[in-house]
Amino acid sequence: MWLLFFLIASAAAVLSCALLCRAAVAAARTTRPAPEAASGTVPDPADGGHRPGLTLYEMAYLSGGPHRLADLVLVLMAQQRRLLLTDTGWATVVDPVGKDAVERATLSAIGPEGQRRIPAIRDALAGDDAVREVADRLVTDGLALPAAARPGIATAVRLVQGAALLVPLSAAASYGTAPSGADHGPLLAWFALPLIVTLGTWAVARFELHPYSDWATQAGERQLPSSDSPTAPASLTSFALRGPVALTDPTLRAALHSSGA
Repeated sequence: MWLLFFLIASAAAVLSCALLCRAAVAAARTTRPAPEAASGTVPDPADGGHRPGLTLYEMAYLSGGPHRLADLVLVLMAQQRRLLLTDTGWATVVDPVGKDAVERATLSAIGPEGQRRIPAIRDALAGDDAVREVADRLVTDGLALPAAARPGIATAVRLVQGAALLVPLSAAASYGTAPSGADHGPLLAWFALPLIVTLGTWAVARFELHPYSDWATQAGERQLPSSDSPTAPASLTSFALRGPVALTDPTLRAALHSSGA
């Protein structure tokens, strides 16, 4: 019986570590930082030139992908009283005029009735051309992972963490099913092998790849801590970087929480 538990633990360890290595190699091969990214600037198509830092939309995408960007524009419009977000997870249009392409896409996603569930809006925005343009621009600048490199490193690291937890659980199960009076030393020693593999891979990933992200490249991650938007409220910048946990308005937090954010 112990051999079955050992095979399960070993298979989980080898598979998860292999997926993490593959994700790291894919990210390294498919991302080529552009000169603008290396110098700390990102092209702004609105003025045809360059500007320092990242926009709120770009920060949101790099931190949490298209769903974070969708939540950001909903919160932004709600704070400006142009949308009403309820704690039941619905969004209602107050001002049907969008100030940019993403806001106009948001209003289109809500539809002509002026009201829609937030999860449906989020899903519609994630595939909209306006959001895709933000993503493509970040990929071109070497700040975001292209689709070919996802699922990314963060997902693979979580799998390695799960495998590292599975190994001692399997060892405990083997210990419990072993005949009484048997020498458990050699049995537990076998389980040390997959445990060393998972913990060693996790440690290397922590040293070489942290912070983990399914969306930002290492160049993009380096942009985020120092990124700021001088024209935007600090609460929106915090939300773009950290998500709903950064919200201080209980109604907005409840609206996103009830909608699955």
